[in-house]
Amino acid sequence: MSSPSSPNLSSLTTINDDGSRYFLHPGDVSGFWTRVRRLFGWLLIGVFLVLPWIPINGYPAVFLDVENRLFHLFGLTLVPQDMWVMFFAVTGMGFALFFITSLLGRVWCGWACPYTVFLDHVYRRIERWIEGDAPARRKLDAAPWTPAKILKRGVKHLLFAGIAALIAHVFLSYFVSLPRLYGFMHESPLQHATAFGIVLFLTLVLWFCFGYFREQFCIIMCPYGRLQSALTDSDTVIVGYDDKRGEPRGAAGRTTGACVDCHRCIQVCPTGIDIRNGLQLECIGCTACIDACDDIMTKLGRPTGLIRYDSQNGFDSQPKRILRPRIYAYSVLALLGLLALGVVAWIKMTPYSATLSRVGGVGFSSDANAVSNIYLLRVQNKRNQPATITVSLASDVPEGYQLSGGEQRFTIEPLGELTRTCVIFAPLANYKGTGDVSVQIRAEPGNVTLKKSTRFLGPNPNSVTPAPR
Repeated sequence: MSSPSSPNLSSLTTINDDGSRYFLHPGDVSGFWTRVRRLFGWLLIGVFLVLPWIPINGYPAVFLDVENRLFHLFGLTLVPQDMWVMFFAVTGMGFALFFITSLLGRVWCGWACPYTVFLDHVYRRIERWIEGDAPARRKLDAAPWTPAKILKRGVKHLLFAGIAALIAHVFLSYFVSLPRLYGFMHESPLQHATAFGIVLFLTLVLWFCFGYFREQFCIIMCPYGRLQSALTDSDTVIVGYDDKRGEPRGAAGRTTGACVDCHRCIQVCPTGIDIRNGLQLECIGCTACIDACDDIMTKLGRPTGLIRYDSQNGFDSQPKRILRPRIYAYSVLALLGLLALGVVAWIKMTPYSATLSRVGGVGFSSDANAVSNIYLLRVQNKRNQPATITVSLASDVPEGYQLSGGEQRFTIEPLGELTRTCVIFAPLANYKGTGDVSVQIRAEPGNVTLKKSTRFLGPNPNSVTPAPR
């Protein structure tokens, strides 16, 4: 089946006239933007592969230990009680993405999206290496199933599946750590059925997406492309075609515009659009058409930049603005979120956490000598080294109040949690009635002091009489 005669704005290039799927085979391209984008893509892949190997404070740089409910991020350990900071992180990053989109369009999609990075810089490179350039791949698609075709397709999909499995294993290592993952791999899958199931599922999904679904994910499923119309305007820098310079199109040597209608920009487009039709939902801003067009212009001895990064106002020869209201708004909101994350996390988050709660049942007990309350103190050590904890009453506790046993001192194992019962006594001579009391928790190493307040309950002070001495 053939593709539509020419990409248009009324239908997708990847859909044939009869509604069947048309498989794209984007041509290879070289040039400045392709080289920079490829280097950046490999840098991102390197970061993904290396992060689980980099130890910080005894744990991988990024280790989301769901099993133990500990989340290690570049030396910072979060427990579930600290997850509120993610609100500020997600808010800041969300508005930062809005800011980038308003400024540079879908630069995220073409340059940093993990799906695009692996598809363009890994899977399509392997496919070109095994099956050849775009014409050779289209010819192979149309060829009967000969032993040579079976061999090429078999080797290709075997490599696709292997890389999908590698990505799935690296992804899982972010949640179980590399040493444990290595141990899992040397044991029966049934002993670690959940981990094995996750890896198998991810491998099959990635194999399907990168081997078959491909650009359809960007066109059909990704919601980000549909957001761009709300986030961009005429001053957003996009990949576009200069129709004032390019039109009317015609063969080289004739008195026409700069575009020679060679269709090279269409041939290299990974989503099969014609950039000359203007900004479209399917465009991921990958810059392949820029390098393809510049190559043709160079061969013809014409100035490059017929397809380039520019704003719609720039293409229309109108005044261009970089700083505009939406840029200010998104940048301020992004900075507020990220600053709140940094400031609040710096002030509030400590390597230790503690809670002080009343023991259920009787609220208090009293006799002829004192009123007492029983509490449950829970202290958590977020460090990967032992901690020494000292518990005492805070200085603002009413005079005469005592902690059972006096100052208490105990040790918590690395990343451990300890629960102790605390009894606070108020001699009747010092008892002033129901009020607040505070417990001070000093932790080493780190010289961290936590203060936890609670309510001290008791009878009406006028109804109790101290025992005679």
